[in-house]
Amino acid sequence: MISSSKRSSETIETSSSSKKPKLITDFFQRKTVKKVENNSTVNESQNESKVTKKESESGTLSSEEKNKESNSHVSKPQGTLMSSFFNSESTSTSKYASEEEEYADFCHKHNFDMDKWVNSLSPEQRDLLDEEIKYLHVTWLAFLHKTITQPYFLKLKRFLRSQAGKTVFPPKEQIYSWSHFTPLPRIRCIVLGQDPYHNYRQAHGLAFSVLEPTRPPPSLVNIYKALSLDYPDFVTPEYNQLARQGKPGGGNLTKWAKNGVLLLNAVLTVECHKANSHAQQGWETFTEEVLRTAINYYKNERNNGFVIMAWGSPAQNRIKSFSVQLKSPKFLVLRTVHPSPLSAHRGFFDSHVFKKCNDWLGSHGHKRIDWGLVDGNVVM
Repeated sequence: MISSSKRSSETIETSSSSKKPKLITDFFQRKTVKKVENNSTVNESQNESKVTKKESESGTLSSEEKNKESNSHVSKPQGTLMSSFFNSESTSTSKYASEEEEYADFCHKHNFDMDKWVNSLSPEQRDLLDEEIKYLHVTWLAFLHKTITQPYFLKLKRFLRSQAGKTVFPPKEQIYSWSHFTPLPRIRCIVLGQDPYHNYRQAHGLAFSVLEPTRPPPSLVNIYKALSLDYPDFVTPEYNQLARQGKPGGGNLTKWAKNGVLLLNAVLTVECHKANSHAQQGWETFTEEVLRTAINYYKNERNNGFVIMAWGSPAQNRIKSFSVQLKSPKFLVLRTVHPSPLSAHRGFFDSHVFKKCNDWLGSHGHKRIDWGLVDGNVVM
């Protein structure tokens, strides 16, 4: 095992103890999960021929496609799972073993025995928290397991169960995608969103990101414009060009998440075609706990920090309760208007948040973020 002195600042801390607890979460041992492609999205090439150009751009599907989409969410994981984090084509067996060992050390260091915790749950709690047990990355669960057994969160889970007859996004396997692609010890920047996109083939658990073959939504297009102003060499993923190449899309931000950008919405689920329909049900309290966990972990245990991008008043409201902690020079908070077409012209394009983020990271000894999305386009 590599000693902690030889690990980079991006690698998860490990315990010096030789006795390592077994990670119990089903994610580490699931053998039925299919490998996904390097970009960690589901290969939908067999289905794309059945979706018209108008449907893939607007996010609407026929009744037959809706049924298939709904069934696929139940029958198979969709690519932004722990399994894809470990089992993507770019992940070797040795890397899998190394990361699993490091996560075991992480749990041991923070006195989290998942097996013991799961066995301590009542039958109702275990049933209600099935998604969290299976899909919330263990580095986050080690700190959040107490909040998800509180009455507010169990009430939220009962609410979600009551929505079972409706179409809800993202599918349950993807609600916690943000936690898998950006484990707690790998954060360099947090981008706060509001709630998931509410059309088909859009939301997959990462704020502002959409799955292929969906066209990038207007807010994401404006994000790309702001990036181009900060970095003229940024190559914008062009939907029409990608479509001509047979791979329509251009709005998947998984690469950023893997590079340490936590793309977190304040509300993690939404009913189909009903924006904010799951607001004020408990998600806001939970995601504030996510922020509190990240802030305290980096300030108290890592003795360093990260950048927070708070775009728009809903995102800025999420961090108000952390104003004292965030005054520390260990953190940089970049507040600006939302990139929505309704507000972006009022300062978002002039905010230079991406360059400010990287300049701050570099000046504080952190690795800068590669904002490039097109293969071969490095933007730092």
